[in-house]
Amino acid sequence: MSLLSAHDLAVARAGVPVLEGLSFALTAGRALVLRGPNGIGKTTLLRTIAGLQPPLQGQVQAAPEAVAYAAHADGVKATLSVAENLTFWAQVFGTDTVGAAIDRMNLRDLADRRAANLSAGQKRRLGLARLLVTGRPVWVMDEPTVSLDVASVRLFGDVVRDHLAAGGTALIATHIDLGLDADVLDLSPFKARPAAQGGIASAFDEAFA
Repeated sequence: MSLLSAHDLAVARAGVPVLEGLSFALTAGRALVLRGPNGIGKTTLLRTIAGLQPPLQGQVQAAPEAVAYAAHADGVKATLSVAENLTFWAQVFGTDTVGAAIDRMNLRDLADRRAANLSAGQKRRLGLARLLVTGRPVWVMDEPTVSLDVASVRLFGDVVRDHLAAGGTALIATHIDLGLDADVLDLSPFKARPAAQGGIASAFDEAFA
């Protein structure tokens, strides 16, 4: 049984269709890495999967409140400490795993430091630690290793492997090898066809003519 699936999905960025005809399914313990050139629509797809925007066509299926989304932005509150940031998110998601998340992402020495005083890489580790306090099985991640050094990339790869081993799943847009036993989906064949070729863009244009 899949934890996350998409069926004949079409998505748009700023009203312009970018991907169409996309289908996949992710089961417990499996990860899917999205690849494709810049601008192909990886972020748009992930935002749609996360429920932040509706698809133009098709369906996304996941259990209610199963998806945790880590976007480009770290999503940290600058005036709060590392521990306070994670405590806030743990309260939102109703979990008590703050200490474990701090240790897992190597943030123990920074626990009392305000997020405003963290380096870019430290903020990124804090942002990714939020995934660990959500308690959600489906991790959807957009270039999660941006700003991370080599050691932190390796650390995060271990975190994702443990998540998969515990029965979770992950959908990741990244050009970095995280050392995962993951399937790879190249989005290039799903680029929305121009209106002249009768793709989804044509139907979209006709609807707003």
